[in-house]
Amino acid sequence: METQNESVGSFAKNYGLVLGLILILIAVIMYVTGLQLEGVQWPMYIYYVIFPAIIIYAISQYKKSNANILSLGQAIKVGLLIAVISALIFAVYGLIFNYLIDPEFQGLAMEATRDKLLENPNLTEELVDQQMVMIEKFSNPLLGSAFWIALSAFFGLIYSLIGGLVMKKEA
Repeated sequence: METQNESVGSFAKNYGLVLGLILILIAVIMYVTGLQLEGVQWPMYIYYVIFPAIIIYAISQYKKSNANILSLGQAIKVGLLIAVISALIFAVYGLIFNYLIDPEFQGLAMEATRDKLLENPNLTEELVDQQMVMIEKFSNPLLGSAFWIALSAFFGLIYSLIGGLVMKKEA
């Protein structure tokens, strides 16, 4: 029986697109409902469950499409590519959001963060100002996008390594 070895890139792009769109949907819901400004994080926990689930599922589907043959390298390529594609899609959305859709949002988020910090009786105004300087440095949309892509690649590598080790089956 001849195996149909599907291209890793063409296989992973669909799952990466779906994962990126799920993250955008969660971000839009958080924005529209005001949860993002309140600092509520539970909607992102949904993504943290979906992310590895989609990577593992995609690896299993890739294996199935290749006559149940899967090398560790193929699994890592599939998972890593899915993670990077989804991160790139979200990074593009983030840049569009921050520079075109709502350029003032970053300022509102900074004010909300400052107010939350000032609620802590253990923090003086001076300490809050120091923390805000650090937060401002890391809240640049370009830097945030690069950081998100790097984190997604890292966790994509970990989850695809786990999935590959569990599912690998050489010819």
